[in-house]
Amino acid sequence: MANKLSKINLNDYKPLREVIFNSLREAIIIGELRPGERLMEVQLAEKMGVSRTPVREAIRKLELEGLVNMIPRKGAHVAELSVKDIMDVLEVRASLDGLATALAAERITDDEMKELRFINGQFTTYIEKENINSSIKKDAEFHDIIYKASRNDKLIAILNNLREQVQRFRVIYIKDYSSPKNLIKEHNDIFDAMETRNTEAARGLAKTHIINQEATILNSLKLQKK
Repeated sequence: MANKLSKINLNDYKPLREVIFNSLREAIIIGELRPGERLMEVQLAEKMGVSRTPVREAIRKLELEGLVNMIPRKGAHVAELSVKDIMDVLEVRASLDGLATALAAERITDDEMKELRFINGQFTTYIEKENINSSIKKDAEFHDIIYKASRNDKLIAILNNLREQVQRFRVIYIKDYSSPKNLIKEHNDIFDAMETRNTEAARGLAKTHIINQEATILNSLKLQKK
């Protein structure tokens, strides 16, 4: 997994505080900064090669996004992934993914199917090679193609709003999935249902895919607390 907290490129055209904010945000989303981990301004500033002020500003902004919690007398910590948060988000996503996949099975173009086949092949390769970072990227691309193919802009906007929360879960899901072969099969089954334009099968398979994701994540969190 790429390290997002290396030295900041001071020649970046974006404001420094924004570059630091995006770096910390992505480090939280991909799991480099883990839930419950304390964010020490001095250490982060030294690691990123910047002053403490933009780091402090970035942490405050992350707090507003719900990715960081400020604990009295203990400072800033990466927000925990509560069981309720996970269940709430994935409950919504299961229904929305089911709808998006059913619509996409009906509306997807031949060119989009070719792209979906290609991305799914890459996903399979990375899973088999245990390349977690690339697997996560291709998993997101696979679902993004399906969302786009639904041709429902309102639905796509809602799913995009869930993207960052889901991305935090996706890291745990792919890393800790009990059987990579099953994960590959789930993607292949969704692809096959879409290729045959079987809308109801596509809906059910997409929902099951998310339900299995929820079970994997909750089990992983339980094991971490033991």
